[in-house]
Amino acid sequence: MNIGDILKPECVVYDIKASTKKEILAELAGPISQVYGVPLDEMVEVLLNREKLGSTGIGDGVAIPHGKIKGLSAIAASIGKSKSGLRFDALDGKPCHIFFLLVAPADSISGHLKALARASMLLKNASLRDKLMDANSAEALYQFILEQDKILNEQS
Repeated sequence: MNIGDILKPECVVYDIKASTKKEILAELAGPISQVYGVPLDEMVEVLLNREKLGSTGIGDGVAIPHGKIKGLSAIAASIGKSKSGLRFDALDGKPCHIFFLLVAPADSISGHLKALARASMLLKNASLRDKLMDANSAEALYQFILEQDKILNEQS
């Protein structure tokens, strides 16, 4: 699975404006809703319900909110960043700066897990996290994650 297969350039949120968990999820899910024609409120509800099971803030300033969405035709992702950091109930108690939102069709099993594993593997890389934080545009943010994904493919 390549990140470029699930992350579209129009699904990059360069500077997250939201402050609450619900607002953050809505801001990240908005572009996916527009691109894939899935109701935003339904996506946010699914994502919030997943958060109730345990925070998807995995630490090191990263959160990977995810869920399975009825009516979605393909696995989709968005990425966003917050320079100042946002409270997201991360496992390490620190603010999250990089958000990689992942949604999959309701009947997806292995694809959903592969995409989650890929995102997690990429965002564990401190060098990539630094590049994402230093990115000065949505385009740069998108290119940095695609470049790191390509490197990861070459190493596999």
